[in-house]
Order: sequence, then structure tokens, then C-alpha cells
Amino acid sequence: MLEIPSEMFGPGAKMNLTLLYDEQDAILVDAGLAGCERAIIAAMEAAGVPFDRLNKIIVTHHDFDHLSGLPGLLKLAGRKIEVLAHTEEIPYIEGTKDLTEKVKKAHADLPAEQLEAQLENYRKREKVAVDIALADGQELPYCGGIIAVHTPGHTPGHLCLYLKNAKTVVAGDATVADNGKLFGPAPIFTVDMPQAVKSVQKIAALKPEKIICYHGGLVSERVAEQLLAIK
Repeated sequence: MLEIPSEMFGPGAKMNLTLLYDEQDAILVDAGLAGCERAIIAAMEAAGVPFDRLNKIIVTHHDFDHLSGLPGLLKLAGRKIEVLAHTEEIPYIEGTKDLTEKVKKAHADLPAEQLEAQLENYRKREKVAVDIALADGQELPYCGGIIAVHTPGHTPGHLCLYLKNAKTVVAGDATVADNGKLFGPAPIFTVDMPQAVKSVQKIAALKPEKIICYHGGLVSERVAEQLLAIK
């Protein structure tokens, strides 16, 4: 897990990216905020994985704090890095579809002019092409086996990853954590909350022993039990 400071979410806040690697592959899950690229590269180096080994980036969903650092990482690499995402999220990542209703809900308290500026920023975000479309239940033969789990609700194509060998879920924003306690995604940032809760139950059925929340970090106590309690 790479802890990347993100002060825009509050003092001491962090984005918790996941780095998976073996002798053949080095895979980053999500790409942080624009401007955090050097911090991500430094965190990779500190973990013993040089940036020039990175060959895949899996995007859980297209929210700006998961995606906006991706163009910069690809440019800094100066070589081909495969981008993977769930098939239903690809149009949002590539910019052929948008979720302006989610932006409106998240910024409903803003004056109309400022809200329109937020919408315009969202529409003009830098787009990235996805190389590999992932399907629900698809097993990727990397790093001991990674299972793609479609977890819609927060966004239509939100993706979690189940790491078979580690019995760990990489949750993206399907869940958030606070001091070891698990919660569902923040309703204000979620397109379909009832569907998001169903997705939490879907990952609970995997009976993970650990879960990595992008917001809140690693949780390893009573994970399946906590997930089942989220309603």
C-alpha cells in the first residue's frame, strides 16, 4: 500500500494506492491526483519497485482523485503502460460519457456559477484510453491471481480487486475506513446508494481477511463481519 498525502481532503489525509508486483509484473491500482505523480514514484521506489518496472495500471473508477494523476504518470514513463478498467467504466474514463448528476449532487451547496465551473472542469478533464476491458469475475494471471469484481453503485463501472493469495480486497471507493471501522461509500459522492450497498455485500461474500480502502487504508479486523453489517 502506498500512502500518498492529499491535503485537499483535510489535514493529514492520504490516498491509499495499492502496488502489486512479482518478477514479471508491477501493477499500480489507481493513479492519485494530478500533481502527485512524483510522490507516487518516490513511494514505489521506497517500496523497492523502480518506476521503470511499472507495466500496468488498473483504474477502479474515474473519480478525479483516482484518475487525474494517470496522464502524468503515463507521460513520465515515456513507454507503454497498459491501462485496465471494468468495461462499464471505460466510457467515463475515455470521456465519451459523463456523470454530471454526481457532480451536481456533490456540489449542490455551491452557487450556480461555481457549480457550472465544477461541471466544466469535469467535462474538460484529461481523457485516457483504456487498453484492456475487464469483466466481472475475470481472473488476471498476475501476482498470484487477481479477480476483477464489478461493484457498481459509487459509479456504474466501479471495480474492486480480490487478491487470491493474500485474501485481500482492494476496495477503491466501494468502502471507506476510519480507524479500522468500515463504512459504505459516502452517499453524496455515490450515484446509486442501494446498489452500492449490494456491492458491499458482494465483496463480503468473498470472505476477505483484509481490505484496502482508498480512503482509510488497510483494515484487517473482522473484515467480512464488518462488511455484512453495512446497510
